[in-house]
Amino acid sequence: MSRRRRERTPLNAEINVVSLIDVMMLLLVIFMITAPMMQGGIEVKLPRGEARPLEAKNDLVVTVMSANQVAVGNTRMSMAEFRAAFAALAEQKAKQGVYLRGDASVPYGEVVKVLDIMRRAGAANVGLVVQPPERQ
Repeated sequence: MSRRRRERTPLNAEINVVSLIDVMMLLLVIFMITAPMMQGGIEVKLPRGEARPLEAKNDLVVTVMSANQVAVGNTRMSMAEFRAAFAALAEQKAKQGVYLRGDASVPYGEVVKVLDIMRRAGAANVGLVVQPPERQ
């Protein structure tokens, strides 16, 4: 009985990263496609002006839109509903900052009315949100 001796191949201890790169590229493409869709909110055309950038926080955002509409976060309401509801919102979120966004097409007087309602409700720290100016 003769035993045949087979040659053993040496063990390959390298990690094959090609499949990992494929998975990483697929995830990158998925995130690139879905990230713009995840940004919610109400679209308004903000006026342009010099201001320091906002930090991403969970602050209360009030948006003044055309046609006598106001939005708190993503909830749209009329000016009368806003006047009644903002006092309760200001009490709940008193420690957070409040940001006021006004559409560029809204008359200045409407934005001031909303600001006045916010001040009377107790929101002392109100920041105005603007779009940075275009650089040429």
